[in-house]
Amino acid sequence: MNEMTTRPLADRMRPRSLEEFVGQSQLLAPGRALRAAAEGGRLASMILWGPPGTGKTTLARILASHAGLAFDTLSAVTDGVREVRRVVEEARQRDTGTLLFVDEVHRFNKSQQDAFLPHLESGLLVLIGATTENPAFALNNALLSRASVHVLEPLTADDLRAIAQGALDDAERGLAGDGITLEASAMDALVSAADGDARRLLNLLETAAMLGRRRADPAVVDVACVAEAASASVRRFDRGGDVFHDLTSALHKSIRGSNPDAALYWVARLLDGGCDPLYIARRLVRIASEDVGNADPRALPLAVAAADAYQRLGSPEGELALAQAAVYLAVAAKSNAVYTAFNAAREDARRLGTAPVPHHLRNAPTRLSQSLGHGRGYRYAHDEPGGYAAGEHYFPQGMSRRYYEPVDRGMESKIRDKLGHLRALDEKSPERRK
Repeated sequence: MNEMTTRPLADRMRPRSLEEFVGQSQLLAPGRALRAAAEGGRLASMILWGPPGTGKTTLARILASHAGLAFDTLSAVTDGVREVRRVVEEARQRDTGTLLFVDEVHRFNKSQQDAFLPHLESGLLVLIGATTENPAFALNNALLSRASVHVLEPLTADDLRAIAQGALDDAERGLAGDGITLEASAMDALVSAADGDARRLLNLLETAAMLGRRRADPAVVDVACVAEAASASVRRFDRGGDVFHDLTSALHKSIRGSNPDAALYWVARLLDGGCDPLYIARRLVRIASEDVGNADPRALPLAVAAADAYQRLGSPEGELALAQAAVYLAVAAKSNAVYTAFNAAREDARRLGTAPVPHHLRNAPTRLSQSLGHGRGYRYAHDEPGGYAAGEHYFPQGMSRRYYEPVDRGMESKIRDKLGHLRALDEKSPERRK
């Protein structure tokens, strides 16, 4: 058995030139800056940011080849500053420049990232870092100032079909010599299961081909083969990284935008990816206060009840309660008036410091506090006409604010009318405190 047959199909089919590279046309189409830089041998340090299987490592190798640079690689998972020093020493011994590819570069800490800086400044190294995390959060500013960021997108269905067909047609590195027949429906299933990831696509194709050989000669890869190969496959989900936050952001904004169908889809995506359902429940409770508020006061207890229902039932039964809450929140009247008002009040509390409580609002449980005037002059609202002490002042001395402005939607329209009436009574009251 030779090396070619023992190497995984995904490694054997790795593109060797920009012409063979599939996808990322936004970066590599003729005339694009990155392609022009590679073909002109003018590479600068960069960060390649994108999901797994989009070609970050392969692209780095191709760019090094086009630019005539020696290629060296480190993994931030296993390597540290000592390995960086080794690469630097080897680069100093070369007549050509060195392109250093660092996989999972976001896993390097600040001091490890800083170790690159003098060698990027001197031009000894051209750094290409690969990351699945947002560079703005994962990398320090000093490194980002010396490296451009290029975003790689998940591969499209057409990209994945082209890659799979290339593997089926390639007699030297692919499966053309194995007599593999791939049914059209199996290709569709393969592309769907790959979920934008070329490595996953080729790994699934190789496994499905092996299953097809066991079933028939010549091998026929059908939907059943792909389904069995993909049985352990899961959607892209990083439990706390960018994909996770993008999904939760999409859920929140779909509910805020009153689209129940999109809300259901994003709940399903989060659950499909393995998100803790109780995290979704907590997010729904937050939305009930932040985006629905008093426009529909039933939203908050319903969201809390959905969280309680999930805790009682677990999965999958309890997930329906989360879906019910998401739909209710999406179709409910919306108001962020409480959210906005509370943020403004918190800002005043921080900015104004410890303004003393007015004497008439202070508690007076002892003779000493009574002798100091605590509670003196306080008007008990229940004894006032209409149960409202018109003109009473409840802020610190010299302070008056209006934080809460109800919207004219849902229940808040009635709250708005009520507050308008009470404020009018305040304006007319001769007892209003200045």
